[in-house]
Amino acid sequence: MQAGNSTESALIKYKEGLGMFTQKMPEFARQFNAFTEECFKEGALTQKQKQLIALGISIHAQDEYCIIYHTKACLDQGCSEQEILEAVGVTAAFGGGASMSQGVTLVQECISEMNQLKQ
Repeated sequence: MQAGNSTESALIKYKEGLGMFTQKMPEFARQFNAFTEECFKEGALTQKQKQLIALGISIHAQDEYCIIYHTKACLDQGCSEQEILEAVGVTAAFGGGASMSQGVTLVQECISEMNQLKQ
């Protein structure tokens, strides 16, 4: 699989690493995946809302792979750029400059690259 941009490249690298880890730790990976699937199931909060929350936490934690993954998931769930940027703003209220820097760089780059792939 070949990446067309840095966002795709990061997602491929993450999936490859996850695949290798799953081969070495299958039971752990199975249980972790079951746990996260349960966490992101539709409930009182929509999957869209849960992805926006996850993006905010990822930004605050400065976890670049999760920022990319959850930005893509937000877009996949139908979030608008405005909704995503408002989530960045809320995160910056708690995380200050470090959160803002990820939002104005990595998140916007990911949105742009994912939108280019759709064209």
